[in-house]
Amino acid sequence: MADTIRVGVVGASGYVGGELLRLLVNHRNVKLAIATSKQYNGEPVFRIHPNLRSFTDVQFTEPDATQLKQNCDFVFTAVPHGSAVKIVPSLIDASLKIVDMSADYRLKDPRAYEHWYRFAHPQIELLKSTTLGIPELYRDQIKTSRFVANPGCMAITSILALAPFVKAGFLDLEHIVVDAKIGSSGGGVKPTLGTHHAERYGVMRPYKPVDHRHTAEIEQELTNFAGREVRISMTPHAMNVVRGILCTIHCYTVDHVTNPQVWRLIRDFYQNCPFIRFVKDKKGISRYPDPKILPGSNFCDIGFEIDERMNRLLLLSATDNLMKGAAGNAVQCMNLMMGFDEREGLEFPGLHPI
Repeated sequence: MADTIRVGVVGASGYVGGELLRLLVNHRNVKLAIATSKQYNGEPVFRIHPNLRSFTDVQFTEPDATQLKQNCDFVFTAVPHGSAVKIVPSLIDASLKIVDMSADYRLKDPRAYEHWYRFAHPQIELLKSTTLGIPELYRDQIKTSRFVANPGCMAITSILALAPFVKAGFLDLEHIVVDAKIGSSGGGVKPTLGTHHAERYGVMRPYKPVDHRHTAEIEQELTNFAGREVRISMTPHAMNVVRGILCTIHCYTVDHVTNPQVWRLIRDFYQNCPFIRFVKDKKGISRYPDPKILPGSNFCDIGFEIDERMNRLLLLSATDNLMKGAAGNAVQCMNLMMGFDEREGLEFPGLHPI
């Protein structure tokens, strides 16, 4: 393990790219070597990400595979869906270690890309060998991987809540409903009619209420844990916040379950997982997971309630979509891949109030 590695971020001018830069410039084992942006080539990073002023003098450069190969040991590809497939193979051939932030390698079944993303995946063999970057579930595989696909933000927030119960056989696998609320930064840096301030402010707006793409990731991972096909219903809502995801997940249990059973199950499943917290308090306003307290942190907070009358297990899961939902989780994967402490650069408690 090298004491310091040279890291590049491809697509560094977006929200996820900027969050990666923020984490990397303060990481004890990292030298930020390259930050690419076609649009802002030649501009200092802090001009686009002003919070990084005085933290780095790196300037944006044009994406150049040769420069990445010569000057980096590790690369994050934070490019739009459909673009990573044009970049990743050459970086893998150069023996770089990579975490891809797009959706291009998250799904194992190439047919799923035709349904959910409307394109034929050009690298079927690479899909088979890619590790999905959920450290709490696949820590050992990530440690030995050279290429990891970072999961989607609503997907990882849902999967982390559901995985223990699906694996234990607690749930009726025919009836799982994910109701997700997400902040505006989840839509990326490029403005649209639905994301500019006048239209976004004050909203509680459902969008893509059926067939959202993250459904595919959730079903894929839950199917792996259940040993048989699992299908879920998912509906996201745009909310009047910048950062944060809250997933309210409605499940129905096979048998009667008790609070102590649920506590034991999730505690045993997530022992030695530093970024999973269990939130079910009897007092205070934050008795359940709340994304308001998570901005800037890499935690996934998980809570629950049991609806005995309906035999319903209500799961609640919250993250910062730019952190555990994206950049923070990716850095956690990098730490594992490079043999660093899993928590390095990520031990920030979040801001309150905000």
